[in-house]
Amino acid sequence: MAGLRRKWRPSLGFVLGGGLVGTLVLSLLGLIALRYLGPEIGFRNAAGLLAVLIGCATAVLGYLMVRLLLRPISALAAYSGAVELGHPAEPPDHFGTQELSRLAGSVLSMADTLQRREASIRVFSDHVTHELKTPVTAIRAAGELLAEGNALTDQDCMLLQQILGASDQMQTQLGTLNSVAKARVPEHHGAATLNNLTDEMRASCPKLDLIIEGGDQTLPLAASGLRIVVRQLLDNAHRHGAGQVALIAKPGRLVIQDDGPGISDGNRDRVFNPFFTTAREEGGTGMGLTIVANLLSAHGGHIALIPSDTGACFEIVFPMG
Repeated sequence: MAGLRRKWRPSLGFVLGGGLVGTLVLSLLGLIALRYLGPEIGFRNAAGLLAVLIGCATAVLGYLMVRLLLRPISALAAYSGAVELGHPAEPPDHFGTQELSRLAGSVLSMADTLQRREASIRVFSDHVTHELKTPVTAIRAAGELLAEGNALTDQDCMLLQQILGASDQMQTQLGTLNSVAKARVPEHHGAATLNNLTDEMRASCPKLDLIIEGGDQTLPLAASGLRIVVRQLLDNAHRHGAGQVALIAKPGRLVIQDDGPGISDGNRDRVFNPFFTTAREEGGTGMGLTIVANLLSAHGGHIALIPSDTGACFEIVFPMG
């Protein structure tokens, strides 16, 4: 790309101004030529000849416009779209004008920076979970070994159970940390409907009465991603005592309403914070909503807790178009 940057490129103003001037000059030359050629070879012949010449000159201007403007813009748009979808793509090798060259350089640099940041997050999370799993497993094994002995007092047994419970919780949190990092990677582009997941949702949450409205409404998220989102929200509702959940799909929106105790005003601003949960005794990790928010954000969507008369109500807004 450094070699391309050393090439001379016209400015955008020069290209546009040249195109306008060229159009004006062709028109004037056509009138002048028709004025003098008409009496010599006939106005009909002169008009036909000028039409051919002006058509050829216009084709040359059009080719320059395509090469200097349309081609680099289309290539840059295709590259950006491929990066957004997480597909491998070669960066464009033609940048047209000076302004487009600077724009392309900025976009390529931004894409490279974002990819490196996402990779660093994945590597860091993988490294942390890998390094911590060994000591956590060792603590768990030591606790189980101690539990097999018969010389422990009741107080020692209580302390041992706390140690084993803490090790289990750490294992769960490490697995959830990996899930959060994976949720940031855009791998679920596509479309799906709630009807695609209805049987699966009812089987995985048999204790919840599911009410589905707009089940045939297409949502701009692949079934794999929609499955993760819905499962996390249904599990969240079940852990907090809900018995019925309504899933309402509309164009570009998905509303999930449960009949549970709801979320207190003091906790409403913290529900999307990592590791925040009010159901830790029931096995909650406080990362379910964080996973949902990260996954939706990676695909241009957004989730919010909206006011509701009963229970908790979450609204997911998907990007349109």
